[in-house]
Amino acid sequence: MSAVNDTKLNSAVFLLTRIPGQEDIQNVWISLPFCFIYVFSILGNSTILFIIKTDPSLHEPMYIFLSMLAVTDLGLSISTIPTILGIYLFNSKEISLNACFAQLFFIHSFVFTESSILLLMAFDRFVAISNPLRYASILTLPRISKMGLVCVLRGVAVSFPFPFLLKRFQYCRDNVLSHSYCLHQDVMNLACSDITINYVYGLFLTVFTVGFDSLLIFLSYVMILKTVLSVASHTECLRALNTCVSHLCAVLLFYIPDIGLALIHRLGKGSSTLLQIVLGYIFLLVPPLMNPIVYSVKSKHLRARIIRVFIK
Repeated sequence: MSAVNDTKLNSAVFLLTRIPGQEDIQNVWISLPFCFIYVFSILGNSTILFIIKTDPSLHEPMYIFLSMLAVTDLGLSISTIPTILGIYLFNSKEISLNACFAQLFFIHSFVFTESSILLLMAFDRFVAISNPLRYASILTLPRISKMGLVCVLRGVAVSFPFPFLLKRFQYCRDNVLSHSYCLHQDVMNLACSDITINYVYGLFLTVFTVGFDSLLIFLSYVMILKTVLSVASHTECLRALNTCVSHLCAVLLFYIPDIGLALIHRLGKGSSTLLQIVLGYIFLLVPPLMNPIVYSVKSKHLRARIIRVFIK
């Protein structure tokens, strides 16, 4: 085989993709929305963490779980945005294989961790509404810490095989990814080898992590509704359900684009490239931006503390 073909089979880089049809727009203008999202995601989640850490009155299970969500969103933003800004600010489309594998490991780790934390937050709301008298004794700080550690370990453990499963492949196609960052399901489709193991493992994780977590969250809210409707008056019912609105928004922002993107990568071979890219941006960029806003707006206690800090 010629040297040219050898180089093609062992390409040292992948090519990241920007929004199609926007090549004529100056990079600085199209990068502004991504800069805005990045800055406000970092500031918003950092503010949430600072307020919860410095205010002892917020050292309650609901806010501790919220701080876990903020840390995960920070990690997701830091893992994703740099390559996106690199494309639009510096036209840097190339990413080495090792850098790509490292990025997808961190992205998937934070995604699976966030799914677990959203499940814990659903459990928190269920305990608070169905058994309020034992709420503090059930969700103690040591128990919450162990739950958070399990979430992190699960996210890391299930994502750890991804780089090794991909590193064994040769990539003999054009090496152009579907997004401005690396995802396992995107990279594996560029391999010129049998990807059955990767496909089955990725599908297994999608079903038994994100799918299982979303099912348990749904069942948690079914039980919450059953509890509220059976024992509460109309006013108390609305008050109890109002405490769940922020979490429901976070769940919808996370799971709808996540499941949609997973279906497109595995079933939508002829789907629009623009749809894949936009859905990918929504999946990884919108939750870290919107979660601090949603929780700040809906939580009077948290909102009052944030206002007090900035007014001072």
